[in-house]
Amino acid sequence: MIRSMTAYASAETTGPAGTLSCELRTVNHRYLELSPRLPDELRGAEPALRERVASRLSRGKVDLTVRRQGEARAASLQVDHALLARLAELSLDLEPRFPKLRVEFTELLRFPGVLQQEAADPEAQQAALFEVLDRALDALAATREREGAKLAELLRERLDAIEAIVAQVRGWMPEIRAALRARLEARLADLKQPADPGRLEQELVLQVTRSDVDEELDRLATHIAETRRVLGLEEPVGRRLDFLMQEFNREANTLGSKSVDARTTNAAVELKVLIEQMREQVQNIE
Repeated sequence: MIRSMTAYASAETTGPAGTLSCELRTVNHRYLELSPRLPDELRGAEPALRERVASRLSRGKVDLTVRRQGEARAASLQVDHALLARLAELSLDLEPRFPKLRVEFTELLRFPGVLQQEAADPEAQQAALFEVLDRALDALAATREREGAKLAELLRERLDAIEAIVAQVRGWMPEIRAALRARLEARLADLKQPADPGRLEQELVLQVTRSDVDEELDRLATHIAETRRVLGLEEPVGRRLDFLMQEFNREANTLGSKSVDARTTNAAVELKVLIEQMREQVQNIE
């Protein structure tokens, strides 16, 4: 299945440690390049996170951002009653010396150690991280597949156009060879001395051999069939398609260099335009 390397997805989950949100942005790249941005308390999970992403994506530059919003729930807050009692005793002891001293409840809570927050369970935090990451990766995969389907359709349209050009050139070749023979005979007829028939045939064979493009047309047909096969594979195929585009271009160049007719020259140009359009699309396929 064709998958695009350009996509965006996000997901979020809410738990005892607050709300975790995960954003994924991907663009094309030769290899998998992951740039994660995590809250400090989740940095320890980065190696496992990288493995998780690599198991789902094979290519692309990936920007991964995880944010935590909100604090722990109130149920996880505890008061050190012993410390609070000791502060109350000190307040009574000091009251004669500071009769106008008034301490607000909120100020007491700010005293170090009075209000304690239960530490979040690292395993629970990591489980929440992976849960939201997996959902973001699922959404990203769906987006990549939708975009990939569009790219595959564009590639198939251009393959059809290339196949039509190859068929046209094949149909022209008998006429082109006949015209080449006629031109050669006309040139030899202009010579003052009659040409040796054997020499004429040798020259004709040489010219036809130099202009023969049957091999290039056969290879183009093979590349068309292989590209269609690759487009139907399930695994990532971007690198295979990139190689095939190079092969397509090589045959189009050779076809142009061997051309002895304006029609095949124009056909080679049209082929190169179509191949370049395909190459640009292939750069974005995983």
